[in-house]
Amino acid sequence: MKLRCAVLDDYQNVALKKADWSSILDKVEVKTFHHHFEREEELIEAIGDFEIVVIMRERTPFTASIFEKIPKLKLLITSGMRNASIDLAAATIHGVTVCGTASMSEPPTELTWALLLNIARHVTKENKELRENGMWQNTVGMDLYGKRLGLLGLGKIGSRMAVIAKAFGMEVMAWSQNLTKEQADEHGVCLASSKEELLEMADFVSIHLVLSGRTRELIGTKELRLMKTSAYLINTSRAAIVDQEALIEALHENWIAGAAIDVFEVEPLPKNHPFRTLSNVLATPHLGYVSEQNYSTYYRETVEDIQAFLNGKIMRQLNS
Repeated sequence: MKLRCAVLDDYQNVALKKADWSSILDKVEVKTFHHHFEREEELIEAIGDFEIVVIMRERTPFTASIFEKIPKLKLLITSGMRNASIDLAAATIHGVTVCGTASMSEPPTELTWALLLNIARHVTKENKELRENGMWQNTVGMDLYGKRLGLLGLGKIGSRMAVIAKAFGMEVMAWSQNLTKEQADEHGVCLASSKEELLEMADFVSIHLVLSGRTRELIGTKELRLMKTSAYLINTSRAAIVDQEALIEALHENWIAGAAIDVFEVEPLPKNHPFRTLSNVLATPHLGYVSEQNYSTYYRETVEDIQAFLNGKIMRQLNS
């Protein structure tokens, strides 16, 4: 009898096209779900009979409550090698093996620059005016040359951001709790003496940190007040790094010029959320990792993870 595999949140209906699943189809029946399950009860009902579940990033959290209610589950695969929305301890308790896949740092870097360039030159606003036969030129764009990019985090993505910023002729400053001068010097970046100094001096602040106890709500009311009124905040990392209520207030009150956001505390973003209507917000539906190469990697290595599990040789395991 075949095992059953559920592929969740396949929004674009591409999971079965991005990899060759034929190597496991003699032993596994695969079913894809293209809509997001808003309520836990709906999710449990849909996947309760599946032994294998594949999830895309943090689109569907897997809590202790869910593991408890789907006892047939034996293998959970997430795209990427880090997923804060999975209770790994609960998975272990319930005998579920959790595996991951590789993930590229280039796609989120590219999207961050797409957002930064868009807000700097008001691309979305000008395009809307043009399409609606509105005013011809009604904004004045901000030059990047000579401006300062402040990077919160100088890891894989942050360091790529620095290279591109310097190609635009920008000054680059970086800070994180563990960043050293030697590391900053290695990337030709100025090390800010403090988070506060970076926020006060940067024209664009871009977040590239991992969400943890130390970084949760790292940016709040106090920090947003430090930023220039002409500065922009870009967050393609994790929503919880910024106090969302404080950010909404800052945008309402024009403490900063605006924000470009690709990550949210609740996804999909609720229909009545202020980020959908604030005029100084450029928001995208968590597209940072959504690219051809990333999707191909995710699903190819998902098939590899399943094949290894069937053969009793676990690959890329995330829990113990």
